[in-house]
Amino acid sequence: MTERKKLIIDGIPAIVWGKPSRKIYIHVHGKMSRKEYAERFAEIAEEKGWQTLSFDLPEHGERTDTVHRCDVWNGIHDLNAIADYAFANWDNCALFACSLGAYFSLNAYGDRLFERCLFQSPILDMEWLVRHMMMWSNVTEKQLEEKGEISTDIDTLRWDYYRYILSHPITRWDLPTAILYGGRDNLQPIEAIRNFAEKFGARLTVSEQSEHPFMSAEELEIADKWLVENI
Repeated sequence: MTERKKLIIDGIPAIVWGKPSRKIYIHVHGKMSRKEYAERFAEIAEEKGWQTLSFDLPEHGERTDTVHRCDVWNGIHDLNAIADYAFANWDNCALFACSLGAYFSLNAYGDRLFERCLFQSPILDMEWLVRHMMMWSNVTEKQLEEKGEISTDIDTLRWDYYRYILSHPITRWDLPTAILYGGRDNLQPIEAIRNFAEKFGARLTVSEQSEHPFMSAEELEIADKWLVENI
């Protein structure tokens, strides 16, 4: 069983996984996840000589009773607090981010010198996703602007968040990056993933029959193989 040490970083519950090393991966989870779900990643990373630092995003894990929303502003704040800690305490830092965690990473970590970055099922085009969430929920841009916030069966849509997305397109990502994407992912079109990979020189692996979460035993095996090859 992989060693784990619980700690609090700037008020954020976190776990450091693995035997002591001078190298560490920051593990940024996605929506509906928590820091403990990094265990399998940490086991694979430890075999490669890396420790792992996972943490709870707002409204997740031990932070479900906080007043902070899981939005891009709080995401950027938390990711930077975690990175400040990692870069101060380890010689080499790398990044793994999943789904929404990848979008937060793109907004927070453009100037960080990570040795490498791994994105699994990343949200790379948040504008596409929010526009489709509005369409799926029959919410117009005008309605969202007028009400400011609309709860839907999918998620809560917020005008301030939407305006941030529109005004902050991802135009820079200079870090060596590998991406694992499911060909049946309904949260991001393959065109958005390929465009990002081509624009920023990322190495793309497509698992044609996989969906966004990589949940089945077969999909988990595919994800593990990809991690072993790229960590």
